[in-house]
This record gives sequence, structure tokens and C-alpha cells, in this order.
Amino acid sequence: MQKWMLFLSLAFFQLFAHLAIYGESYQPKHPVVVFETTQGNFEVTLFPDLAPKAVENFLTHAKENYYNGTSFHRVIKGFMIQGGDPEGNGTGGQSIWGKPFADEFHPDRHFDHPGILAMANRGPHTNGSQFFITTAKTPWLDQKHTIFGEVTKGYEIVQKIEGAQTDAQNRPLVAQKIIKISLKR
Repeated sequence: MQKWMLFLSLAFFQLFAHLAIYGESYQPKHPVVVFETTQGNFEVTLFPDLAPKAVENFLTHAKENYYNGTSFHRVIKGFMIQGGDPEGNGTGGQSIWGKPFADEFHPDRHFDHPGILAMANRGPHTNGSQFFITTAKTPWLDQKHTIFGEVTKGYEIVQKIEGAQTDAQNRPLVAQKIIKISLKR
């Protein structure tokens, strides 16, 4: 009986020591972020197991309020909404490392439904801070843009943003603002 109690005591000690050391740095397998926008809120589940650098870049920018007050500067009906540019015109933004980072393609992830969150880029390995959310199936984007999440709640808000009137360059006539992106869990 004493050996059993000693074993249980040691097991609990290890568990609590582990929680004390690692508890604050714990990240769920699939973090969820909330996009607060001028149209309402929606949630996105991220895929750090499939695109660790893209998720780290996005979460760090979100935690540092990099995206706060920016807009969805490019909106194309039946295709996607694009944001993440502090300049607001598609020419700005950089990664948390200060330079573009490599693509992270995964054979099990495809642009096979609306609501996919992916990195916007100018070609291979040019990922910075800009991202887009699809509003249709877009299979021609497979293996061209890093998929790192998907909308899991509030997709109707994405549709509202997609429905904004735009000019000839696909820029919304009324700004579609990102108020804040925050980590839910």
C-alpha cells in the first residue's frame, strides 16, 4: 500500500510540475481565432500541424495587433476576400521574420470548399502578412498558396464582406475593416 501511495504521489508531482512549467506555453492543436470586423465576427480554426510557419506568422501578427484597423482591401465575388496589408492596397506587409517565408503545401489540404484561409503571395516562397479567405471552390490554387486554416463559425459574415460593392480594381467602395483578430483558444 505504501509503495502504491508513493507511486501516486510521484505521478501527481510530475503532472503538476509539468503543468507549472509548460502550462502558460500550451497551444491547442488547432487554435481558433476570432475576426472582429465592421460586418460582424467570424471564427477561423488554424492548422499549425500542416503549416507551422504560416500559423506562427499569423498568430504573432494577431497578438501584436498588426492586423487591427486594416481592411479587406481586395474583394472578388465568387472567389475570395483578401486582407493583411497595413498599406491597405495590396502592396504592403511583411512576415514576422522581416522577409518572405517558404510555402507549406500539404497533400491532404485542397481548395475544395469555401472558407479556406490561405497566404496571399506574388509567386513561390513570397509569403508575408497578407492572407485571403475563399468564397468558392478554387482548385486552381492547390499547391500555389499555403492553406493554414478555415472558417468554422460565422461564414455568413465572410459572405457579407464578399457582397460589398467594389471598384474596377476590386477594392470595396466602403471599407471592410478588421477591427481585431484575437486568439479564442
